[in-house]
Amino acid sequence: MVLYLDSAIVTEARVASKFGWISGVTTNPTLLVKSDLSPEATLKELSEIVSGELYYQLTATNFDDMMAEAKAASKLIGHQIVLKIPATATGFQALSHLSGEINCSVTGIYHPAQAVVAVEAGAKYALAYVNRATRLLGDGLKLVREMAEVVQGSGTEILAASIKSPDEAVATLLAGANHLTLPFSVLQAMTTQELSEQTFKEFNEKGRGIMY
Repeated sequence: MVLYLDSAIVTEARVASKFGWISGVTTNPTLLVKSDLSPEATLKELSEIVSGELYYQLTATNFDDMMAEAKAASKLIGHQIVLKIPATATGFQALSHLSGEINCSVTGIYHPAQAVVAVEAGAKYALAYVNRATRLLGDGLKLVREMAEVVQGSGTEILAASIKSPDEAVATLLAGANHLTLPFSVLQAMTTQELSEQTFKEFNEKGRGIMY
């Protein structure tokens, strides 16, 4: 299991990189537009902050432009890149041509059949938007379960995004997701629980250690 930061805010990436348990950063066009820097400058900064994978989502809509954008993104980011390729007919075509030389993921999957195609086209990851799928389809966790079943035993893993709380994060893993990408606020919330805080406050008030 791997946890990623889902953000293109450089300051968030700097803080998250110091947590010690974040393995990379995922971005998308709507996240990149929130950065104070250009997309190119943002991606360059992020690649220098994190040592793990850095995801970039293609915005081109036709095959030739997708191929050109993929090559440009790979040159900019380097070996850390994971391309996020839209789950469209053209996207799957591009995936089949790119997956042999660049790590690729398929993003925006809303039906397990798309996960099957992602496997056959060579995707390293298949992305499910859990909360969004719940809003649009009624049950995002069901989508994750079905995707996990159809990719089982393949080289493709489920990366879940659009997760709004620690409870949803855990439910998504229990449904079969291999990895999660989470907003900065959710990553922070994953580390705290009121009873934990209370328990260790009591230990410190009533006990002693080597320093205090």
